[in-house]
Amino acid sequence: MVLQCMGAICGVGIVKGIMNHPYNSLAGGANQVAAGCSHRAALGAEIIGTFVLVYTVFSATDPKRSARDSDVPVMAPLPIGFAVFSVHLGTIPITGTGINPARSLGAAVLYDQRKAWLDHWIFWVGPFAGALAAAVYHHYELRAAAAKALSSFRSSNGK
Repeated sequence: MVLQCMGAICGVGIVKGIMNHPYNSLAGGANQVAAGCSHRAALGAEIIGTFVLVYTVFSATDPKRSARDSDVPVMAPLPIGFAVFSVHLGTIPITGTGINPARSLGAAVLYDQRKAWLDHWIFWVGPFAGALAAAVYHHYELRAAAAKALSSFRSSNGK
């Protein structure tokens, strides 16, 4: 995580050095809660957006699924890319789409404006909460349901 955050800071530094005018005119790419949106709505958008992305990644790359569907490893980028696209469509107007705390940190560090720092906690809490919820949901609800169905099937065939 530390290296990803350092990489994000370096990446934003390169963008700032190469494209200084667009960087400044677009607030350095720093995530901020849009005017007229509450912090609660922004946090909800980040949680839901990250949940959608992480759940899609888990589902598309689930090794149990690839055992059933031989084309899943080849097709995994398609639903993941669509999830990223969909999340951006929904959350750009609200938060600028964080869904990755390192990217949000890199932009906030170099932009260094008060508003970006006041809203910054949302771009850590939201993605971590959304990713945790997706992991729990995927593991305990969906994977457990599949395991229960499989054990039920096996027990009914054994009789």
